[in-house]
Amino acid sequence: MSHASMLKARRKHQKTRKLLDVAAKQAKRLAKQALAGPAAKKERVKKEKVKKEKVKTEKVKKVKLTKEELGRQDAKKSSAGAGKKGAS
Repeated sequence: MSHASMLKARRKHQKTRKLLDVAAKQAKRLAKQALAGPAAKKERVKKEKVKKEKVKTEKVKKVKLTKEELGRQDAKKSSAGAGKKGAS
């Protein structure tokens, strides 16, 4: 018997053995289901949806900046702008 035919026979044997095993498992499963009887369906319990209440937020009035604070902001803006121009 050549090596190729030996491998072929081995593959065939494995295939038939697997088919037999699958059939045996399926028969066992079906027998188990038959013993258990009809499966009872569980009733689903619906959860109630909870609606979130919207909380009203109070609007904050904008406070006007003093002249001194406005001057500081302008100084920051102008210095930041100058730095960017010099970098590019």
